[in-house]
Amino acid sequence: MEYIKKYTAKEEHINLQGNIDGLYVPYYLADCRQSFIHDVLKFDIEEEARNGIDMVLSKYNIDIFRTLKGGSKFSVSCTVSIDRNTPTLLYFKQAVTLRGKLTTRGLFSWTCRPTNGGRSFLPPSLSKQLDRLY
Repeated sequence: MEYIKKYTAKEEHINLQGNIDGLYVPYYLADCRQSFIHDVLKFDIEEEARNGIDMVLSKYNIDIFRTLKGGSKFSVSCTVSIDRNTPTLLYFKQAVTLRGKLTTRGLFSWTCRPTNGGRSFLPPSLSKQLDRLY
């Protein structure tokens, strides 16, 4: 399932050249990803943390092909897949598009770990939602 969220570049994210500063691109990706995790996967990161489960980033890669200008209206998409070889690892594939053109692509690997330490795992509530999607 592809989840899409629309944004307008925030003025405070614009650099002196009139572009979104490259450091803020991950901000928009993270905002969309967190909404996807909450809205689609029904996983409340804050609540789970209170229950001793931390969802943690393990690796990411971002490719920026075009810069976004101040005032740009753009979309960020997010999909999730499970690594069949490492079933405790989730891959979030994301893209930023402006007027139908790809400007940024990102791949983020996430897992869950007990707050007090221990091995990676996917909680049953999250596994259930992933099974529903796939």
